[in-house]
Amino acid sequence: MAMDTEAIKEHIRGILIALGDDPDREGLRETPERVAKMYTEIFEGMNYSNHEIAQMFHKTFSDKLEKNENGQDMVMVRDIEIFSHCEHHMALMYDMKVTVAYIPRGKVIGLSKIARIADMVGKRLQLQERIGSDIAEIIQEITQSEDVAVIIEGTHSCMSARGIKKTAATTKTFTFRGRFNDDKLLQMRLL
Repeated sequence: MAMDTEAIKEHIRGILIALGDDPDREGLRETPERVAKMYTEIFEGMNYSNHEIAQMFHKTFSDKLEKNENGQDMVMVRDIEIFSHCEHHMALMYDMKVTVAYIPRGKVIGLSKIARIADMVGKRLQLQERIGSDIAEIIQEITQSEDVAVIIEGTHSCMSARGIKKTAATTKTFTFRGRFNDDKLLQMRLL
């Protein structure tokens, strides 16, 4: 579903009025248009399902990786920086670092695609927990591997800038699929 930028402009103008400001004053005159343009960028991921994102970044290479002494080879990309917006307050989730790992099953995905997937999934009204699940689902579809892990650590402005105002609080989520769910040795290697 495409974003309705005209409706966004209209509603932002209404919010400015509801806040008691004058949307026609010089500093705010173009604000509704700027916000609509910003929303099309920062919420781009809302235009696509997980399957569509998988199709968008479905670049894999056939590769028969060797088994090593600890089992299957593991691919891991760490410290992928993303941001998102909490669906409860539309507040920024920031300083988010994503780690994605998977055990290849004859296919490896281009490494930059992993970062692009994490970025696109973040560009939705989200929950941090769902970001991990969505990334895992997309990586599973592309690589055809059930063995996927996603770890995310981030700060939420709905906790740091309002409400409880705990600026140092971070949230860490773990999404384990396949062998990452049950294999403690594999989890230790990941962590």
